[in-house]
Amino acid sequence: MDEALLRGLTPGVLAVLRRRGADFAAAEDAVQDALVEAIRVWPAGMPRDPKGWLITTAWRKFLDATRADTARRRREDRIEEEPAPGPAPGVDDTLQLYFLCAHPSLTPSSAVALTLRAVGGLTTRQIARAYLVPEATMAQRISRAKRTVSGVRFDRPGDVATVLRVLYLVFNEGYSGDVDLAAEAIRLTRQLAAAIDHPEVAGLLALMLLHHARRAARTAPDGSLVPLAEQDRSRWDTRLIAEGVAILQSALARDRLGEYQAQAAVAALHADAPTAEETDWVQIVEWYDELARLTDSPVVRLNRAVAVGEADGPRAGLAALAELDDSLPRHTAAAAYLHERDGDLATAARLYAEAAHKAPDLAERDHLTRRAARLNTRLRG
Repeated sequence: MDEALLRGLTPGVLAVLRRRGADFAAAEDAVQDALVEAIRVWPAGMPRDPKGWLITTAWRKFLDATRADTARRRREDRIEEEPAPGPAPGVDDTLQLYFLCAHPSLTPSSAVALTLRAVGGLTTRQIARAYLVPEATMAQRISRAKRTVSGVRFDRPGDVATVLRVLYLVFNEGYSGDVDLAAEAIRLTRQLAAAIDHPEVAGLLALMLLHHARRAARTAPDGSLVPLAEQDRSRWDTRLIAEGVAILQSALARDRLGEYQAQAAVAALHADAPTAEETDWVQIVEWYDELARLTDSPVVRLNRAVAVGEADGPRAGLAALAELDDSLPRHTAAAAYLHERDGDLATAARLYAEAAHKAPDLAERDHLTRRAARLNTRLRG
């Protein structure tokens, strides 16, 4: 069973049911039932038109459920006649579904969670982990969001900024999580950029391409993380870098700076450096200043502190870091790195070990543990 195929077809099938009049929650239930049926019968023989098969099966599931629910009998008149069989529509409705999930009636966090569940294909557990909340809490949030958009007309667009946040989170989940959605996020962002003349859409696409270009070099053969400074830059995808830089330059020329353009500018400066030592850290600090002005994000200020440590020396970086809340994610790891750069290996080793206990995933925990062990070995030697 090709799970990637099912995940890729699901948004389009859900969008078709919505366009035919199914409310969001009922449509998603019907699509999930169709997926279960596909998993059961497809191994015996794939249909010639998988999407069409899923649409037909999901629609029938929806009709069955609707007829069985006496509270929905008034809606039954509208959906009684099943559309004639035929090839599945060639139009990709996925972006329209993104806009529905990003409807203004939803809070941004609910819109992101609903889209990740309905369009991105993530489980409620994965989304809860991303938000650092219990799975039951996230399930309730998604259920409320479904109810909110159930009566919304399909052609009413949502907020572009929320859609961009959704795409960005999907990309990040695909880039570092256990479900590979990075390519799908890039595809959807390309489609959005073609449909909407918006510099921040272009900025997000550039950012994704520049990060994706480094993907092959981010892990060693054993699966361990490779820090940016230690990556084999010959493994970076120069075609994606060139495309990302060109898109970014075009967006910046419009003089409507936004946070995704600023993030992409930082990524472009890293991509432009032939070696880690040749990175233009002064410019990177300047871009982080712009990003902090745009977002007032403590995470941005944390990254800026590390960049200051590279541009002006580790003690300057530690001074900038001292102004931030030490409970910030990766604050301890940043402090460990800057202390190591300053030559205080004992403090760095202790902080790396402490940061390992706080790491959000196994790969990062192993990476920080190895750095602590390496420094402790040097100290004993």
